[in-house]
Amino acid sequence: MNGAVSGADADVEKLRKALAAEHAVLFAYGLLGARTSGALRAKISTAFDAHRARRDQLRALITTRGGKPAEPDASYALPFFPSNATLAVKLAVHLETGVTAAYLELAAAQDAVLRRYAALAMQEAVTRSYSFRPAQPAAFPGMPVAAVPAPPATTAAVRDGE
Repeated sequence: MNGAVSGADADVEKLRKALAAEHAVLFAYGLLGARTSGALRAKISTAFDAHRARRDQLRALITTRGGKPAEPDASYALPFFPSNATLAVKLAVHLETGVTAAYLELAAAQDAVLRRYAALAMQEAVTRSYSFRPAQPAAFPGMPVAAVPAPPATTAAVRDGE
């Protein structure tokens, strides 16, 4: 044997990586929830709940496949400290982007059920990421930026111009 990990064992490792990402995200969202208020805090609490549910699902998926789920670390390093609402939003977007990357690896699992699970998790994370951003998403790479169309003329304006 060449030391390669079997398909099922490789899938469990991919699940463990996604679980580790969820642990880190939960730590950071817990910090953000304690440092924000109002509508932003409500959005962060909703994200925290969604990630907690994903964490619990990942633990169950690992266990049912004979693996041992990783426990969370006591603390995680943040890329920057969220000292105001703008930085809190920036960190939330960063968290969702990072967890999307972890699920991208799981999308390469041998088990089709896990691939679907990963695709849905990525979709949710990207959607959450954009819900935090005030601006519209950028155009697809290579696509020209479309000009903003003029509003259509109303019937009254057309009649007045005749």
